[in-house]
Amino acid sequence: MPFNLQMPELILILLVVVLLFGAKRLPETARALGKSLRIFKAETKAMKEDDTPTRSDAAQPAQPAEPRAIEARPGQPVQHVPGAAEPRKGEN
Repeated sequence: MPFNLQMPELILILLVVVLLFGAKRLPETARALGKSLRIFKAETKAMKEDDTPTRSDAAQPAQPAEPRAIEARPGQPVQHVPGAAEPRKGEN
């Protein structure tokens, strides 16, 4: 048996579940649990299918982004940004 549970432990667990939920609500609770598990399995299967690349994705190699050049003009003043760290003495 899973988790090394013997018959006395299983009977005790079943008794606690019946006491917590009541005998009338137990079938309803089991149905809701089964439905939740089916939905969970379907969603995990859909997530796995979304992760697998399709043929059109695999056929097109990823194109690297082109680097943009940023020009700095000599003598251009640096603007102070509020909240930014102040430069240390000796640093410009």
